Order: sequence, then C-alpha cells, then structure tokens
Amino acid sequence: MTRIDAKFADLKANGKKAFVSYVMAGDPDFDRSLEIVRGLPAAGVDIIELGLPFTDPMADGPTIQLAGQRALDGGMTLLRTLELASEFRKGDDTTPIVLMGYYNPIYSMGVEKFLKAATAAGIDGLIVVDLPPEEDVELCIPAQEAGINFIRLATPTTDDHRLERVAQNTSGFVYYVSITGITGAAEADAGDVSPAVARIRETTGLPVVVGFGVNTPEKSKAIAQVADGVVVGSAIVSQIAAGKSADEVLAFVKSLSDGAHSA
Repeated sequence: MTRIDAKFADLKANGKKAFVSYVMAGDPDFDRSLEIVRGLPAAGVDIIELGLPFTDPMADGPTIQLAGQRALDGGMTLLRTLELASEFRKGDDTTPIVLMGYYNPIYSMGVEKFLKAATAAGIDGLIVVDLPPEEDVELCIPAQEAGINFIRLATPTTDDHRLERVAQNTSGFVYYVSITGITGAAEADAGDVSPAVARIRETTGLPVVVGFGVNTPEKSKAIAQVADGVVVGSAIVSQIAAGKSADEVLAFVKSLSDGAHSA
C-alpha cells in the first residue's frame, strides 16, 4: 500500500474528501517553495501535487506556464525538484507527494535512474501528461513495479471505450479534468462533473479526484461533494505569483481545504 492508498483509506474511514494542492517546485525560488510545501499539510492538504518545471507544458495555462518559467530561471531541474521533495520528507514521512509533469526530463535522465531517485526522494505517484496508455511500457509499468502509483487523466472528451484503456494500468486515483482545455482556462461546474464522475466509477474502483477550474472555497466544496477529492492549482500559484508571503499563501490554501473537507 502506497502513501496515496493509505491516505484515501484513512479519509474514507473518517467520511472525508481529499484536498490536493498543486504548487510548482522552485516557484518563486527553492527556499520559499520549500517553505510553502512544508506548510501544506498543516493547511489541510491531504496530497501534495508537485509540479516539475518544463519548457513546454502543453496542458497548462499561462499561470502555471509562468510559474514553471520562474522556477527554470531560478535554476530548477528534475534533480533539484527531487531534492526539494527529499528536504520535505525529512520532516514529514506520511503526506503523499505526486510529481506532475512531462516525460522529456524523465527520459533525459533515464527511467531506471529516475525511478531510483524518485523512490529515494519519497515520491509516491506520477502524473505524466504526455504519456498515453499506448506508452505504458515506457514509464507506467516500471513505476508501478517500483512501488510508485501512476495516475491517469480522464477528460470530458474521454469516451467509454477510451476510459477502459485509461483505467487499465492506473493506480492511486483517477484525475478527472473538469473542463476541456488548459489549466486556469474556465471554472468547473459540479452539475457537469457529477455524471462524469459516476461514469468513471462504473469503470474503476479507484478514487476520482477532480481538478482544473477550482478556485474558491465554495467551488472546492461543491466539487468535493460529487467526487472523492478536489485539486486546486492555478489559484494557489497565482497567490505565489502575486508575491504573497508563505503565511498568506498557506492561509488561502487552508480556506480551500476547509471547503473540500466540509463537503
């Protein structure tokens, strides 16, 4: 059982929904990023989604693109991202960390070397946006053999046939993208999300977590009411981009997690 599996089992036993926060590793710099990440569990975050800076983030809107660029300009790399995770793990051995990014940096490092380093750093799950199920032998299957969950995205355009393929080697949870488009492009609607979540649950017994387009405590609660959890990314990254202090960012995160946990 991974930390992700254990977290969802604990939340279910306590009748709670999961709150997942996304932050870009190294934004605005390594030290402040680490300070924010260290404060996320106390702000009510159940699972940390850690963005891997990349030059061509095809699924991300301007907010997260700019966060990635700030991080890259500050010298962040895949190794530095794993170093940040390792520093976090020195004080927290229970909160799951999901690394979200793109395959190019992992491919460049080499899959075997990456998985060894990710395991040592305490990474629990991977979301690799540009690796479809047809490429499972590249990273998905090796990752799961190494004890790391491989989490897939499902979208409003994923039909029933494709959904079966998406769910085939997925573990940890299914990430449902609530909108058609990039991150931060539109707001999620619980009325649209609910039937989509129900359809995914007919295909897999994994928890279904909904992200993209969630930006307020009220929206966090509404989406959590119809899913097993909710992800907030761009709204948090915007706080960091605005120059807010770590305490201010974490207070905002706490308001979002309170919304999800009240569902």
